[in-house]
Amino acid sequence: MADIIILLIVLVVIIFAVKGTIKHFKGEGPCCGGGGKGLVDSTKKTLEHPEIGEKTVKISGMHCDHCVSSVTAAINKIDGAVAKVNLKKEEAVVSYDRQISDDEIRNAVEDAGFTVVSIC
Repeated sequence: MADIIILLIVLVVIIFAVKGTIKHFKGEGPCCGGGGKGLVDSTKKTLEHPEIGEKTVKISGMHCDHCVSSVTAAINKIDGAVAKVNLKKEEAVVSYDRQISDDEIRNAVEDAGFTVVSIC
């Protein structure tokens, strides 16, 4: 009888774990400390000078709005750069008003805990 009770408890724990994992990877559940509350402040940044170009950065590791806010804030810390991050496309479009090296962008994103797949 005790074995059946333990088995049922383990089964219930596994069910909740699988449901939470599915929500996490769909971007619906709390992730990275997010969950819709306490998002990183990503106030609307604008360029000081006319835009001279754009780069598209493919990023892996983003799962939720908190991740998007983190990447946006990280790129927006670069002088002369503004990011628009799209979770579904797993990319950031970086507009800039002065020369920004790919390494600057890559370092900012990776320091925030994400992986840069490509920059073009």
